[in-house]
Amino acid sequence: MISKMRIAIHTKNSSPELEEGRQALVAALANRGVDVIENWDNQSHIDILISIGGDGTLLSAVHRIGPRGIPVVGINFGHLGFLTTAGRDDIDLLADSLIEHRYSTEKRSLLQVSTGDTTLFALNEVYLHRGELAPLLHTQVQVDAYNIATYAADGLIVATPTGSTAYSLSCGGPILAPDSRSLVITPIAAHTLTLRPLVVSDSSAIRLSHNDDQMVCTLGADSFVTTLSGRWQVEIKKADYDINLLRLEQQNFYTAIRNKLMWGR
Repeated sequence: MISKMRIAIHTKNSSPELEEGRQALVAALANRGVDVIENWDNQSHIDILISIGGDGTLLSAVHRIGPRGIPVVGINFGHLGFLTTAGRDDIDLLADSLIEHRYSTEKRSLLQVSTGDTTLFALNEVYLHRGELAPLLHTQVQVDAYNIATYAADGLIVATPTGSTAYSLSCGGPILAPDSRSLVITPIAAHTLTLRPLVVSDSSAIRLSHNDDQMVCTLGADSFVTTLSGRWQVEIKKADYDINLLRLEQQNFYTAIRNKLMWGR
């Protein structure tokens, strides 16, 4: 007997529009013989996870699924939706593509972030930013134990290829292809114009530190935000597992750049 495909649904926010989209998706999948799982946990057997929302919702889905390797696909009900692969009008197309296996997966690397007593993971980026009333943040950067520079800036971003099209891009960082095996270190409003984004291997160990006892700053890892104060060190490296993002036929990283970042238009 051929077992049914089991697809879970993830939402983060609530609105009449999202609820209408969720109901339409459940109906489209059920009509095609898919076993739809709406209440699931880490013990549930799942073949594919569908995120309904924007990029933030997809990021929360990725963190919820963790290292299980389950492919994640997003339906965009947000704004840009760079990480999502389907629009709100593509629900039937998505359902058909999934049951007919007309899709591909892209492996996306994550960052593992350690602050001593806390370990976080980030698909997009890790960032430091000075407090609202604080002076410039002087962040000492080491890559594989080599001292690179002390960045005097409002903050600093370490981004994956996935995150290179997000916060880092808005601060002047380059776009990295998903398979480039790279990370980019991007200053936020650097005090010195010669301090530019730096691309390093994703096998590198990156250390960020600050030695001012009075400094208070924000540490962000995707949507998770916490506060660091006094002397601190942040250790960043590539995580031991990847995330599988699902793309429909004829879609890939480069079509997303052209269509969503308006390249060549």
